[in-house]
Amino acid sequence: MDTKLTGVKAVFLDLDGTIYLGGNLIPGALEFLSRCEEQGVKRYFLSNNSSRSVEQYVAKLESMGIPCSAEDVLLSTHDLLSWLNKEGVVRTWAIATEGMCAMMEEVGITTRDENPQYVVLGYDTEINYEKIETASIHMHRGVPLVASHPDMVCPSPEGGLPDVGAYLAMLKVTTGKDPVHITGKPNPGMIMHKIESLGLEASQCAMVGDRLYTDMEMAIRAGCVSVLVLSGEATSADLEASGKQVSVVVESVDSLLR
Repeated sequence: MDTKLTGVKAVFLDLDGTIYLGGNLIPGALEFLSRCEEQGVKRYFLSNNSSRSVEQYVAKLESMGIPCSAEDVLLSTHDLLSWLNKEGVVRTWAIATEGMCAMMEEVGITTRDENPQYVVLGYDTEINYEKIETASIHMHRGVPLVASHPDMVCPSPEGGLPDVGAYLAMLKVTTGKDPVHITGKPNPGMIMHKIESLGLEASQCAMVGDRLYTDMEMAIRAGCVSVLVLSGEATSADLEASGKQVSVVVESVDSLLR
């Protein structure tokens, strides 16, 4: 496979570090999205970042000049909600933003329950000590923990910022407990339901992202074309050290579909 992505009918695009970095678009991102439209390649925006709701992501993308609808956005929160539903969970204590809590509450899952079935951990950019303290007490009492995704850092122009993986390390030190489950990338289920609904084979789809242990790992597990961009977290040295075999490596999305 080369940078033209010949035969690819749909692309799943990571956001942080792939389409934008912080509040700034990656140079050439808009032109790449225009080429997707011109060539009839469907595009979906995929993020493990559970700090925002779907509506907040749509608003952010549109503010950057990217036409977007709720159906175009797939979040780790969706994968988490699916897992909670399968487990019959309706009561939680959530370390999560208002946006993520709103998505949970919209489907009937409490987020500040005094008798939770699970502690839920998302990428909480509004975190405070009460949330951590209460979650720790629940975990000491035997309440299990589930996390929305495993990302250690959230990329920013100033360097990596603490993400869910960093919070997990804090809770591990505090309680001695690991999560019983982690949703989001690299779980292939995050995209396979969409691929199936499109009537496509995984080999006709590409996952484009900047992280080796989530984006590229999910693409490999799902059997998609794996496209690593070097505009975010991973470097060429990281790729070599990982031993992962990815389909395409580019500096940014600006190199694709040309």
